Amino acid sequence: MSHETLTTLLWLAPLPPILAFAVIALFTNRHRQTSSTIAVLAMIASLVMSFIVFFSVWQMKDLGKKPIGGQVGWLPTGETVLNIGVVVDPLGATFLFMVPLACTLIFIYSIGYMSADPRYTRFFAYLSLFAGSMMGLVVSDNLLTLFIFWELMGFCSYSLIGFFYQKPSAYKAAVKAFMTTRVGDMLLLLGMVYLYAQTGTLNFHAILHNEEVLKELAATPAVLGLGISAAGLIAILIFGGTVGKSAQWPLHVWLPDAMEGPTPVSAMIHAATMVSAGIFMLLRFFPLLLAAGEHSAAFTIVGLIGAFTAFLGATIAVAQYDIKRVLAFSTISQLGFMVAAVGIGAYVAAAFHLLTHAFFKALLFLASGSVIHGMEHGHHHVSHAHHSGHEGHPAHGHDAHSEHTDPTGDDGHAFDPQDMRNMGGLRARMPITFVTFLIGGLALAGFPFITAGFWSKDEIFADAYYHGLVKGDGLATLVFLVLVVSALLTAFYTMRQIAMTFLGQPRTEAAAHATESVPSMTFPLIVLAVFALFIGFINIPKDFPIFGALMGDGAFWLKNFIASMLLEKPEPLAFNIVPVLFSIGVALGGLALGWLVYARNPLQAGQTDPVEKLPVFNFLYHRWYWDELYRKIFINPLQAIADNYSRVVDKGVIDRILEGGYALGARVTQGFAEFDRVVITGFSDAVGRFFRSLGDWGRELQTGQVQNYLLSGLIMVIAILVFFLFLFQ
Repeated sequence: MSHETLTTLLWLAPLPPILAFAVIALFTNRHRQTSSTIAVLAMIASLVMSFIVFFSVWQMKDLGKKPIGGQVGWLPTGETVLNIGVVVDPLGATFLFMVPLACTLIFIYSIGYMSADPRYTRFFAYLSLFAGSMMGLVVSDNLLTLFIFWELMGFCSYSLIGFFYQKPSAYKAAVKAFMTTRVGDMLLLLGMVYLYAQTGTLNFHAILHNEEVLKELAATPAVLGLGISAAGLIAILIFGGTVGKSAQWPLHVWLPDAMEGPTPVSAMIHAATMVSAGIFMLLRFFPLLLAAGEHSAAFTIVGLIGAFTAFLGATIAVAQYDIKRVLAFSTISQLGFMVAAVGIGAYVAAAFHLLTHAFFKALLFLASGSVIHGMEHGHHHVSHAHHSGHEGHPAHGHDAHSEHTDPTGDDGHAFDPQDMRNMGGLRARMPITFVTFLIGGLALAGFPFITAGFWSKDEIFADAYYHGLVKGDGLATLVFLVLVVSALLTAFYTMRQIAMTFLGQPRTEAAAHATESVPSMTFPLIVLAVFALFIGFINIPKDFPIFGALMGDGAFWLKNFIASMLLEKPEPLAFNIVPVLFSIGVALGGLALGWLVYARNPLQAGQTDPVEKLPVFNFLYHRWYWDELYRKIFINPLQAIADNYSRVVDKGVIDRILEGGYALGARVTQGFAEFDRVVITGFSDAVGRFFRSLGDWGRELQTGQVQNYLLSGLIMVIAILVFFLFLFQ
């Protein structure tokens, strides 16, 4: 296919979902079926165009050095013109495969999941804009348009996280997400401005594939005498955007609360759009990190934050009970794996894990939504039976119970369909959901050889082990050790989640009466499960025993494809059995520990969770108290400053100025009123009185007596004669 045709498809690929948003918002917002059909068909159209591009370029060996795309002039700025354009390179092509595929499956899933929601059409409108924004970000050839789509996603995430805005917790979560990510966005904006000031362009290829520009940035000292290069400072500022968008410490606190949105939104945020965008941008600017220096402050900051976030998220996930919140902290942890990989120079491994994670995390979130959906059905069934004495017809869609069922559970307290303590025994009630959730969980845990998560996580371990314990890099050694512990915890909390949700006996009546989800929800689960198992085979090392030989020429396809983007191709790592054994050991060890604690003797109703016996349980359950810490350090002081400002400045100064202005205005108005009364009204009244008096006098002349009229006429004739005598004298 010609480059011109591919460029046209790149321009068109993001448009269908964006147009679907406009059509639904303006024309079909009162037609539920029409709106969802438009959204799904638009996403499928985007998927088809993206797949055509991907399968046209996936074997191009020189695509990294000669990407395909086009530009148009947009904003003239003096002597220069800011161009906007589209591009497909190996990194973008890989995400053109993943993003629309995951989004399409989520759209199909949403048809069944949101079917009972009264704001069904609004949901699909926002979801379409969300997907279109991510597509636009992927094909952008410069940082300016990437930033525009980046901010559009921020707006969509705010709208969708707070979709159930009647719930105070949802509204607060939306505001929290919006405000927290703004911190990272400001750093990104500063980095973008500084980059443009240094280079005069924001085009990726002109900066990141230009050796002279990169060397000049590396040789230029940063502003403010920070002791690092301009390349390093710009990389750190841009990484700040990733920290916010991809929920890395210390800006990780928004992502768990984002679970207040509908489950399809959670899947979009965690798999295909929001958090993936941050890692995608970091991977885009990896050449800038390299230019800053292999052991620069930029690499160190990225590596340390990634490793700490991976450990932080894994420890917190161990002590959570909300099925979606466990997955949220899991996402924070897995994103930390990717960021840490970038921090030690494992560019391809980070991209590989981002790709596999998108599929198995989308699967886990959608499967958790299926569980919640089934629990709501069960709760509706029980509640309806208790109230009417006969079996009712369950509602559909998330939060259906809030409209159709009794909100209390078996013990009289509020029933939470997302609390794993209310579940148990769902394996028999929801077999498709169970099998697909199990596959996704095993991929997350890195179950050896048969799951995608094993291959991508093993790639990170291999790079960290080689650079750390073989070459002696201290940062890589620390990253390796922290990630090994984090992976062990990941496997443990994954088995804990599977056992508490699906194994044993139902711990509530709602779980005992849960039902399998509709086909529109289970079909995407099956498709995603296939990818969670097999997508990892695209990057098996050639020298990996047995599997490398089985893959033949297809071995290490992703590494060869994506690494071609770098100015210097990374050196291939020789096969080493040690990191493989670590990968296998932590995965099987964590799963086995979780099995011993939770699956061998599943929890019974009312039984205390063994994790609660840990001395650090409260510390982990309350998320290391980061929210409380931020509230004391930032929120409360800022609130106090705002209150004092309101009292002293707003009320004491501004209000008094306004009140004084009001009083002055009132006096001026009163003066004008007096002027109007005395002068304007007085003059008008005087004129009226004059003519009234004149009329009265004229009326007195009308006596009705003839002699008076004759006398008046005589007087008038005499007066006229006198006048003319004087006139002609």
